[in-house]
Amino acid sequence: MPWPQAKEQSEARTLLVVDDREANLVAMEALLGDEDWTVHTVNSGEAALQALLDLDVELVLLDVQMPGMDGFEVARLMRGNPHTRYTPIIFVSAIAHTRESVLRGYATGAVDFVLKPFDPQVLKLKINTLLSHEHNRRNLQLLSQQLDSARAFNASVLNNAAEGILVVGEDGYINFANPAIARMLHTDVEHLQGTALADHLASPQLPDAWRDSDFYKHWRNGETYRLHEAQLNTARGGTLPVALSASPLPRQQRSMVVIALDMSVVRNLHVQLETQAVTDSLTGLLNRRGFHQALDSALARVDRNGKRMAILYIDLDGFKRINDSLGHDAGDEILCRVARLLETCMRPYDIIARMGGDEFTALLDSLDHPEDAARVAEKLIELISVRHTVDGTEVTLGASIGIAHFPDCGQSVEELLRSADMAMYEAKRAGRQQYRFFSKEMNGRAHARLMMEENLRSTIDRNGFDLVYQPQIMLETGELRGFEALLRWDFKGRGEVEPNVFIPLLEETRLIDRVGQWALREGMAQCREWRDSFGKDLVLSFNVSPVQFGRAGLLDDLRRLLDEFQLDPHQLELEVTEGALMQDLQQSCDQLRRLRELGVRVAVDDFGTGYSSLAYLRHFELDTLKIDRLFIANMLDSPRDAAVVSTIIDLGRNLELEVIAEGVETVAQRDWLVAHGCQVMQGFLVAPGLTLEETQNFPSQVDWLQLDEVGSS
Repeated sequence: MPWPQAKEQSEARTLLVVDDREANLVAMEALLGDEDWTVHTVNSGEAALQALLDLDVELVLLDVQMPGMDGFEVARLMRGNPHTRYTPIIFVSAIAHTRESVLRGYATGAVDFVLKPFDPQVLKLKINTLLSHEHNRRNLQLLSQQLDSARAFNASVLNNAAEGILVVGEDGYINFANPAIARMLHTDVEHLQGTALADHLASPQLPDAWRDSDFYKHWRNGETYRLHEAQLNTARGGTLPVALSASPLPRQQRSMVVIALDMSVVRNLHVQLETQAVTDSLTGLLNRRGFHQALDSALARVDRNGKRMAILYIDLDGFKRINDSLGHDAGDEILCRVARLLETCMRPYDIIARMGGDEFTALLDSLDHPEDAARVAEKLIELISVRHTVDGTEVTLGASIGIAHFPDCGQSVEELLRSADMAMYEAKRAGRQQYRFFSKEMNGRAHARLMMEENLRSTIDRNGFDLVYQPQIMLETGELRGFEALLRWDFKGRGEVEPNVFIPLLEETRLIDRVGQWALREGMAQCREWRDSFGKDLVLSFNVSPVQFGRAGLLDDLRRLLDEFQLDPHQLELEVTEGALMQDLQQSCDQLRRLRELGVRVAVDDFGTGYSSLAYLRHFELDTLKIDRLFIANMLDSPRDAAVVSTIIDLGRNLELEVIAEGVETVAQRDWLVAHGCQVMQGFLVAPGLTLEETQNFPSQVDWLQLDEVGSS
């Protein structure tokens, strides 16, 4: 608050002259009017009182004897009014010369008594002196009022400040404490004043001698001393975390002001944020970061008592299907149920976490044998792999678990988690709903898989894949039905990598979508080039992965490519496995319906090796069944396989579906298929996968007689 400023003495000053004689008023105004003040005249006591109310009068020249209200009465009334109580009064009288009158005038508050006739210069000097005193009195009164206001303001600031404020003398004792510091320490201001600051400081510890403390040293040097992490003792026996700053006051006060900021809310917020940072908000378990910290701590304190430690990496089987079909709320409910199941299955000191998505981890400490972790894994699979009811719908869940032991499978957080993750994927590849221990062989396979994945990515970037085309022949006439486009990979000129090696990896890494889009464009461009050689009815078949088949943009891509290469939709056939169709029945039905509306043909690849459900054949809009090559290879020697092939052919005929036999390699196999009414074949008996140049020379109709001669020879 700024320091009050006194009024300047050069301001206009007002004199009030009161006399019942007009001549006296004129004379006084003439006498006093040429000075540095303003003269105001009135002719009665009543008028004088009114003027005192209306004007800021600094001196009154008052006649004693006036009709009605005399000067003594005016003076008495002035002294009774707070506004005029201290206004100087000079009695001016030509009559009241008695000692009694003079004393009465002084008694009523006059500061002087002038008897007429008087010396004008003396009167002026008296007036100047009294005006100067009055002006000083008024300034002093104003300063006092403003000082009181400033004191009240400062006291209000100190009393209402949220921070604790102490004034500590150079001897280390508290001279002043505001209410905030008293509330913070659960005590009274009176109990703080006069006590040593050291008695209230829990940490840091101060030296025995106050003059050896950093507080005193900084004060002596005129510097501010700050403590960001300190503890004050409270009257209830606890401690309060605070941030302290001690600043020296002006040297003559020989004190410092210590401000204490309550840090308990900040500390609690920090703890809360730290807890949130390591906790999964959905399940209440640790999250990935929290598990990393817990595992790191466990590794740091592990002893050599022969006990083992194991990491379980748990992935839910079938969760994506539940999440996609019932919605994310249902998926969240399933995740919370699994979290509770994990808690009931584990020991109190085991650590459980949700790593993200549908993946969980568990840290099992102090195990006697590796089999102990296996027993826990078996119990978890048993608990999770049951039917769960969510919103009135029963769903089936499973779990695949990978197990990694310390120190055999790794000695760091990253190594152990990577090993457990590899083992979990091995359990999935082995058929799901089981567990696997990590092994060095598995690590070698994982490294080889990683290298192959990197090579696949580089091959995709440089368009390094090739397509070959295997002919499909009508068995009855030998006519060329079309070609199946087959993906091939010649890795850096070292020879072809088997499709059953790299295609599953493409599907697992979801790179198959990029490769599939390339293959569609490449094959359909070639199909247009075949028009002159084979006509417009040639069918080109593509294998479509589950990832491609389920993608929403598949129809748009096909429509755009058909328009670009001016192909009839019936020339294009997509081959889908039974597994891809059964992942989501409703979505598959919708996708097949849209493909049918577009005019694209759909074949079920490797029929007989998957679900082989008559129900889905009844509901799905299909065109072709392709008999798996395994049945063709064994049908001449195995009555069971022959019965399966015969049944598929009859099934296709009854459902008006075209049937294609894959992997036909001998004339005897072809003759058997012809005898049983199969319509189309493909296989090495006619040709393997052909390059583009080789397809140009392939006949539009196969000479069966020539093939018979080749086969018999």
